[in-house]
Amino acid sequence: MSAVSGGIRWFYAFTDEAAMARFAEARGEAGREWPYLAIMGARLVDAVVPEVDGPAGVAVDVADADGSMMFPPVAGIVPDACAVDVEAKSSEVA
Repeated sequence: MSAVSGGIRWFYAFTDEAAMARFAEARGEAGREWPYLAIMGARLVDAVVPEVDGPAGVAVDVADADGSMMFPPVAGIVPDACAVDVEAKSSEVA
């Protein structure tokens, strides 16, 4: 599941089923079944993010005010080929 905000596709990721349940509750959709795929975060970043047409990042546990994390599409987080700041860095060096 993902959403686009500010021109960035954000993939929703959860650290456990309870975090996903809180997300469903926050959306008012706790009464339906939520199919999901359990994968390592590195695989999401290294294999799924590059398949997106445009910048993509990962939003972890977004329903948790104290524990949510955002991993934007920048160098050091996503592969350099998908990072929005890599081209700007290389032009600064010139």
